[in-house]
Amino acid sequence: MTQPSTLARPARTEPGDRADPSPRDARTSAAAAATALGLFAAARLTGILVLAATAWATGRHPLALLARSWDSIWYLGIAAHGYGRTLYFRPTVIHSDLAFFPLYPALVRAVTTLTALNASTAGLLVSWLAAGVAACGVYAIGARLHGRAVATVLVLLWGLLPHSVVLSMAYTEPVLTAFAAWSLYAVLTERWLWAGALAALAGLARPNGFAVAAAVLVAAACEIGRRRGRKVPHSLWTGAALAPLGWGGYVLWVGRRKGDPLGGYFEVQRLWGSRFDFGVGSLRFIKHLLLRGDRLVFPVTLMIVAAAVLLFALLIADRAPLPLLVYSGVLLLVALGGSGFFESKPRFLLPAFPLLLPLAGALVRTARARPWHATLVVGALAGLSFAYGAYLVVIAHTPL
Repeated sequence: MTQPSTLARPARTEPGDRADPSPRDARTSAAAAATALGLFAAARLTGILVLAATAWATGRHPLALLARSWDSIWYLGIAAHGYGRTLYFRPTVIHSDLAFFPLYPALVRAVTTLTALNASTAGLLVSWLAAGVAACGVYAIGARLHGRAVATVLVLLWGLLPHSVVLSMAYTEPVLTAFAAWSLYAVLTERWLWAGALAALAGLARPNGFAVAAAVLVAAACEIGRRRGRKVPHSLWTGAALAPLGWGGYVLWVGRRKGDPLGGYFEVQRLWGSRFDFGVGSLRFIKHLLLRGDRLVFPVTLMIVAAAVLLFALLIADRAPLPLLVYSGVLLLVALGGSGFFESKPRFLLPAFPLLLPLAGALVRTARARPWHATLVVGALAGLSFAYGAYLVVIAHTPL
């Protein structure tokens, strides 16, 4: 007899949850998921309205800011014209669009081809739909592990992060998180083909998308080891084989195009000023902040990254399932160990939603004991998210 998997613990059920839900329970679960999605949508819509008011007050157009800011300009350019744009600043600083992974611009191109929408509108549509799909995946994981209440709070917290404004922009984080969340859910439910296929797509979305493949591969290796020589289903092997193909395929394609199959992509990133140096560059910048100070966005970035490290420690202490630990740990490692664009590190951590699980659980417990305390916490987080998001996009003039 096959032993139960140790990859995912059973859900911490709430009153009304059952192992074999009745139609009534299924309707209740669907209503709870819809509530979570509604709260997420309300949070993001409110954030957009605050940003719009700030933009209009400064004489700028909010939709233009959401659709065509910083990296989104590069993605929309790829969607419209394909790869081939390069900006030369000096011999050691060359910005090539090959640094940007292809899935998001391909989705934007598909929407503009099938509809009458322009690239900017299509980019926002893809991001907003992906954010909704991601929120559903985040909810599914939270509900499986901790029940519906924690899942709802988890989704709300994800929508209220200081950098959650990016989820409303023409950026790739919503797309990556959508594929990542559902791939991780497939791992937790042992649907290996889905896990591998979705991980491959996540790997085509962003450079740090290989964190999903890492989670799938580690989970698959543990499952194979657990079986101790017993027959391993073909779906497990196939899913594990599929997982790294998206990320690895694009890196090799760029390398071949640059004449260096294994190193070409990393050379492109180096010329952008991005490389993995085990945190040396980050430590130098932190030293600069402590000794000389800088614009608001940089100390806030430092606090967010420090909070992420603390939350990861709490996630370990909470004995979260291994795939979630690997996924979050790799995303955190990339953010901490990469040099260049220090202010972008919170955005790189946006897909690391499992880090919020301990906070969501604590907030649910607080809400049951002291509802007003929980309300104040959520209100404060919302105020910070909306105000800081508007500041980042409209006022800061700093790369996201």
